[in-house]
Amino acid sequence: MKLEKVHHVAIICGDYEKAKHFYVDLLEFEMIDEHIRPARNDRIMNLRCGDQQIELFIMPDAPARLTFPEGRGLRHLAFSVGDVDAMAAQLAAKGIETQPVRIDPYTGEKMTFFFDPDGLPIEIRE
Repeated sequence: MKLEKVHHVAIICGDYEKAKHFYVDLLEFEMIDEHIRPARNDRIMNLRCGDQQIELFIMPDAPARLTFPEGRGLRHLAFSVGDVDAMAAQLAAKGIETQPVRIDPYTGEKMTFFFDPDGLPIEIRE
């Protein structure tokens, strides 16, 4: 038996309204479902981006990222797009600032980064 594929990626966010606006309204991820867990003082939003599921944990009391961006653990999320320049322009039109588009020196692919409301780096690449 072997691992077959990534089932989902989990992200901890601090503010429900900011996270929902960013991931659902701006990035247009599809809302699958949402669960409030009073005993844990958190909320879970399950989202879909293509075939990938993103699980957002809204935890107002969670600590901020300890380092930027090179701490152990998840470094960033990366998404494929057909045209990085067009996607960067679309994000800018929604008020999301991206870093300058550049060429990855190892792959030769065009890429850039932007950040979620909690500072998680998100990469887009062709």
